[in-house]
Amino acid sequence: MALDPEPVRPDVAAAMAVFGYGTLRGGQREAIDAVLAGRDAVIVLPTGAGKSTCYQLPALIHARAGRGCTIVVSPLIALMNDQVEGLRARGIAAAAFHSSLSDEERSEAVRALMQGELALLYVSPERALLDSFKRLLARTAIAMIAIDEAHCVSQWGHDFRPEYMRLHELREVVDAPMMGLTATATPRVLAELAGSLGLRDPARVLGDFRRPNLAFEVRHHRGDAARMASLIEALEGAGLRGRTGGGHAIVYCSTRKKTEAVASQLQDAGFAAGHYHAGRTALARERAMTAFSVGRLRVLVATSAFGMGVDYPDVRVLVHFQAPGSLEAYYQEAGRAGRDGLPARCVLMFGPADLAVQRRLHDHATGAGSGRDGVSAAARHESGLAAVERYANQAVCRQQQLCAHFTGTEDHAACGCCDACLDPEGCSTVSDEPVEALAADQLQTIIAAVGELPRPVGKGALTKALRGSRAKAVQVHGLLRLSQHGSLAACSEASVEAAVEQLIRERKLVRRGRKYPTLALPTATPHRERAARTTDRTPRTARPSRTASIAIELDRFRKRRARELRWKAYMVFQRNTIAAIDKQRPQSHEALARIPGLGPAKIARFGDEILAVVRRYTQLGMRRDD
Repeated sequence: MALDPEPVRPDVAAAMAVFGYGTLRGGQREAIDAVLAGRDAVIVLPTGAGKSTCYQLPALIHARAGRGCTIVVSPLIALMNDQVEGLRARGIAAAAFHSSLSDEERSEAVRALMQGELALLYVSPERALLDSFKRLLARTAIAMIAIDEAHCVSQWGHDFRPEYMRLHELREVVDAPMMGLTATATPRVLAELAGSLGLRDPARVLGDFRRPNLAFEVRHHRGDAARMASLIEALEGAGLRGRTGGGHAIVYCSTRKKTEAVASQLQDAGFAAGHYHAGRTALARERAMTAFSVGRLRVLVATSAFGMGVDYPDVRVLVHFQAPGSLEAYYQEAGRAGRDGLPARCVLMFGPADLAVQRRLHDHATGAGSGRDGVSAAARHESGLAAVERYANQAVCRQQQLCAHFTGTEDHAACGCCDACLDPEGCSTVSDEPVEALAADQLQTIIAAVGELPRPVGKGALTKALRGSRAKAVQVHGLLRLSQHGSLAACSEASVEAAVEQLIRERKLVRRGRKYPTLALPTATPHRERAARTTDRTPRTARPSRTASIAIELDRFRKRRARELRWKAYMVFQRNTIAAIDKQRPQSHEALARIPGLGPAKIARFGDEILAVVRRYTQLGMRRDD
């Protein structure tokens, strides 16, 4: 994101300090300036670009200036609760007003609003439209209204909700600026959004939809066996097989039944996996989210019920086991990967059956689409499916396609890291090859070939060689000289790849490396280790890494404090804050104030403990250097 070209105004700078922000991201400053000037606004920023800052920061400024409370209309109770907890952790007065509150909690929220104590009040669209709530607003100083997930107002959006169509009624009782915020609005949805909310000459802020740290990929599979093998490969490539370690994965499925089946198979394959869907009890869903948040689960298989408001910074791989019903839904869900700015992969598995599943789900939800409204809904749904199919089958940069879909323009640079950029010839068609189980002698052929490899190669290159390919990749790696070259020519590529995955699950083969995984026998020694033993036989004692130690200790600290406070770990501080502390090694509260993501409230609550961790490891490092 581009940094601010000019200093911000003093009240904005003061509010930024409360949130621990040193700069504003691209699009945020334009949005904030517009609403502080009293204008309506439409804000379209991709997932992870900081939409909430666009209303939270002005809300704090308005409250400090005595202009009143900001009303935030949000569709999910869990999202509202997380936002409120996060704001309170920074010392900002916030509350929520929804059906899950007790009578006492609702009464307290109303009292705080009427007394002018709140900077922000979160409310569901259903509650916001009640006559009793409108009367409450009419008697209260309201500085601004923010409509989050505003694409729900559009019938051409991917998550249309009829109650959103009436939110313009709030303007009849509140004379205050209104902003609509969304991550997934096409030009068509954007126009409908502004009209439906009754926005007056709104400022339009359209963010940069590129996510440079995300590598998008489409894998064409028909059967579940091939998809499962591909999923396991993606998870292992991200280093997620073990029950402990850094990083998480989210796997999206279209149905509850598929969600449970995929999670069960991943558990059988040795992954710490769980599942989440709307059919589970509230307690079961909460336990699954908590286990995922604290690291007891590293892979969560979910339907779209695990949706808006999901904010885990270290999702290293996000897989759609089945294609969703629109590019809007896909990009919103894929945007939950790599929130910490580090590299992450977004893998979409696609086959014709996925479209049939989406049509069946849509017909079930809409009563088969009868009548005038039904025909219109069917047309919108088919338009969304057509966009997904084009995205999956075109050998064009994935990020270019996504950016063009949301901006309506074609002038976007290629990302250089998606499958279409790296291998355009291998990413544009759905394979019709059957997936069949290989015989025992054929499996032994694969094992023998791995044992003869002149250099480490991945599954794709080995498969091509075994099927007799003379492609450049096969030649470069010296695979034409394998005695097994062409010995599995009668087997489909999908069958050979599935067999390789089977051998890995059975521990007869192992996969080494994360970014570019290669195959080896379980007893084989990696080339670098072998070379090290032949060139340097002097034993060494490795010096512990101070960087690793302080980062690990800070991560443990935030998880422990999160459990005590019943927060999510990122509410204590995020991983980029850990990295900044690790780099700067602050020795005072004044130095902590320069760390992004902390702010006065968190420094007051956690500062002494953070400094104790830093000093302990700094002193340890000095003793080791003596």
